[in-house]
Amino acid sequence: MTIRMTAVTSALALIALTGAAAQAADTQWRAELKPLNAATAGSEASATATLGVSGDTLTIRIEASGTAPGVMHLQHFHGFTTGDGTSACPTGAADTNGDGIIDLIETEPGAGITMVPFHANPVSLAIVADSYPTAGADGTYAYEQSVSLAALEDAFGDAFPGQNLDFDRRVIFLHGVPADTDLPNSVQSLGDVPAHVTLPIACGTLDPAAD
Repeated sequence: MTIRMTAVTSALALIALTGAAAQAADTQWRAELKPLNAATAGSEASATATLGVSGDTLTIRIEASGTAPGVMHLQHFHGFTTGDGTSACPTGAADTNGDGIIDLIETEPGAGITMVPFHANPVSLAIVADSYPTAGADGTYAYEQSVSLAALEDAFGDAFPGQNLDFDRRVIFLHGVPADTDLPNSVQSLGDVPAHVTLPIACGTLDPAAD
């Protein structure tokens, strides 16, 4: 009886230890996104973003408000392709051409470039896609997507050699204003993508979430 009970006790202890280890392995990052270019956008966009890792699963959640209704909003994390610099959200000083608007290109010195898109297939790393979330009539939307962390790491390493995901060195941007928004010609975008599509409207720094 003693031997049997000892074996049961050991098994239960192993199960408890395994469960505790699995729970300890779970990690989460959080960003509180604050408005950018609110005067141009006509509203103050904000969002809460969380990136949670459990085993090989990365779950991305973004809840946004104050965004333009009926507009598809690009959303990504940005970072640097070389070195170990930490991205930062832009301040007014980023408006180097003095047009009163911080465009996408003006964010690059402090925040880096677009790296991982948050649409239906983040692992693709495809920036141009039609599966980003569209805000409802009340200017809100909720996004959630789960992906294989290993698959995303592999794709990221191929696209940005020498770099790791390193969430705590990244910032998240929301983009997009209505197509009829009056933007001066000085507002820059990427390639032939219209400036109203890439205009930053909110930004937040990813930090490890408190337990």
